[in-house]
Amino acid sequence: MQEQELNFEGIERQPLKAFTEKAYLDYSMYVILDRALPALGDGLKPVQRRIIYAMSELGLAAANKHKKSARTVGDVIGKFHPHGDGACYEAMVLMAQPFAYRYPIVDGQGNFGSQDEPKSFAAMRYTEAKLTRYADVLLGELGHGTAEWQPNFDGTLEEPLILPARLPNLLLNGTSGIAVGMATDIPPHNLREIAAACIHLLEEPQATTAALMRHVKGPDLPTGGEIISPRADLKELYEKGVGGFKARASYEIEAGNVVITAFPYQVSGARVQEQIAEQMRAKKLPMLEDLRDESDHEHPTRLVIVPRSSRVDLLEVMNHLFATTDLERSYRVNLNVIGLDGRPRVMGLKAILAEWLEFRGATVTRRLQHRLEKVAKRLHILAGLMIVYLNLDEVIRIIRREEEPKPVLAQRFKLTDEQVEEILNTRLRHLARLEELRIREERTALEAERGELEGLLRSKARLRKLLAEEIRRDADQHGDERRTRIIEREAAQAIDETALIANEPVTVVLSTGGWVRSAKGHDIDPRSLSYKTGDAFQAAARGRSLQMALFIDSTGRTYSLPAHSLPSARGQGEPLSGRLNPPDGARFAGCMLGEPDELWLLATDAGYGFTVRLRELATDRRAGKTVLNVPEGALVLPPALVPSADSAVVVAGSEGKMLAFAVSEVPEMPRGKGNKLYDIAARRAAAREELLAGVTVVPPGGTLILWSGAERKEISWRGLDDYRGQRAQRGTVLPRGWRKIDRLEVAPPAAV
Repeated sequence: MQEQELNFEGIERQPLKAFTEKAYLDYSMYVILDRALPALGDGLKPVQRRIIYAMSELGLAAANKHKKSARTVGDVIGKFHPHGDGACYEAMVLMAQPFAYRYPIVDGQGNFGSQDEPKSFAAMRYTEAKLTRYADVLLGELGHGTAEWQPNFDGTLEEPLILPARLPNLLLNGTSGIAVGMATDIPPHNLREIAAACIHLLEEPQATTAALMRHVKGPDLPTGGEIISPRADLKELYEKGVGGFKARASYEIEAGNVVITAFPYQVSGARVQEQIAEQMRAKKLPMLEDLRDESDHEHPTRLVIVPRSSRVDLLEVMNHLFATTDLERSYRVNLNVIGLDGRPRVMGLKAILAEWLEFRGATVTRRLQHRLEKVAKRLHILAGLMIVYLNLDEVIRIIRREEEPKPVLAQRFKLTDEQVEEILNTRLRHLARLEELRIREERTALEAERGELEGLLRSKARLRKLLAEEIRRDADQHGDERRTRIIEREAAQAIDETALIANEPVTVVLSTGGWVRSAKGHDIDPRSLSYKTGDAFQAAARGRSLQMALFIDSTGRTYSLPAHSLPSARGQGEPLSGRLNPPDGARFAGCMLGEPDELWLLATDAGYGFTVRLRELATDRRAGKTVLNVPEGALVLPPALVPSADSAVVVAGSEGKMLAFAVSEVPEMPRGKGNKLYDIAARRAAAREELLAGVTVVPPGGTLILWSGAERKEISWRGLDDYRGQRAQRGTVLPRGWRKIDRLEVAPPAAV
């Protein structure tokens, strides 16, 4: 069967690259202009503008009753905004939330969410809404010829392109949005301050940003709190149109307790409570005793923080909480708006106010012209009616006798069609003498108004004065006091964790199974503690709670953990493998605790070792770091502290000999295998035929303690002279009965 040839006649063809580029560009411009960014004139996004206009068309003015939110949403998506009802309702809810909008536009009745959970609002079938009195600022002049209109999505209705706002709503309520390749973040401001800045700019068009900031102190957040950014940062923000600021909660001191009375903008109080409670559970706030939420209808925000005693520095505590919780937050500002030319751009404070005043001036001019046209039309009608009263008998005669009185009247008295229609529609009772007087009075008033309107339209100075008067009047009607205080403060600093911990003596105990715990004090006997079945004492180190505890495993790796973070010795501790990642099969051989500059002796039972500073062993890696090179088959011996430079190293061999020599003979190294401490043949060490039974360091005046099973033998500092020699020698034979040494210990001079 022969294939049919395809015919592309009449079908547009273009390269895929050109098509995709145009499609993406169209989508981008749609998102920027019709969804995400606000217009400078009324400060609204399209969905917000359509919601407000639809509510006005439904008669939901502030003086009227509420209606179901579903009714409003249905009108919006059915007539003007063919998108999802959920997104439309959420936009409507946002305009009704007093903690989100500085000057709410929608008056909601029902559950419209809370500051803790802004999206916890009830479904639109349950809530009701109408417009607030502030909405009149946006809608009041809509019917006065001030707005441009455009067809709705299906061409059956018309909607306003921009609402004729009487105040710069863009800055008053702010907004945020993300478009394609750009975003906007505009914080809310105080109405009276913005109005004062507008009036100042009308009177002095060359005013600088600094001059305007004498009126606009900074953003005014709906939830109150404090803005703590330096004035220089705010000035840079308003000059460039981009930047940021920091805001924090407000608090008071009542009866020795901290009472938080206002949270920062867009911060959940419940989240702050979780953050503080989490730190209290982790014992990072030991100076706090309790945390209570006492918020109610009378006090919407009241979070009480109770210290343990009156000696607690509450200022330091609050600085810590500001630094570690959402009680202090940074806010990004990006004054990116769609200007009067229809193009998005970032603008500074002066540019926004100047362009809005241009918009407002054009709006008022259109309103005045619209009113002038109506006055002129009415005066024209009144002029025709006056002719009736001056020639009443003649007019009545023409109407009674003529079959078509309209053209006759028009020709006889030189009237227009509009005047003749008005005359013919006039009722007999309006022909009374009093009606003539009323018309004369109305005509006089309208002629005076026409003169006033023409004077305003001719004079830019008078027009600017009118703008200022109207802005001042709206500011008096809708303005209020600033809620957010602006107090320049230094950035909060978290309390150093070590400052929250008592610096006390502790003993870190390590078991053979790798379990660790920390006991208060140095008097504890580690062997007297209880251990799990099959577990036993391995090593102990004495130091302070603020020091780092270091551990060494059988592979020669060292690990670090804060001593205060170790579990209490009241229990059996916890396995180190739960907090560290040692190699498979590795066992922990010993522990160290002390100051970073302290010197410790590391050795293997193959007879090699070196001294090293604790700071060289510290690491924040869970996998540790390799410090001691362990010969194959050798074991790592418990580390020994070097108390002083004139101390003696004591090593005991498995063959019943012991050697003592000056610690200065042992090299100090950051890592490695070390030097030979005791003379063991490499062959015998490799075969494990001979090895070191123990190694320790004895300070001058200290006592060496030998352990052989349960037997204990003490050798004084002077008694060590019988075993002294040079490093790497064989040593001296121990007395009979003491040639099988299990371990070596040291009693310091103070303990003798």
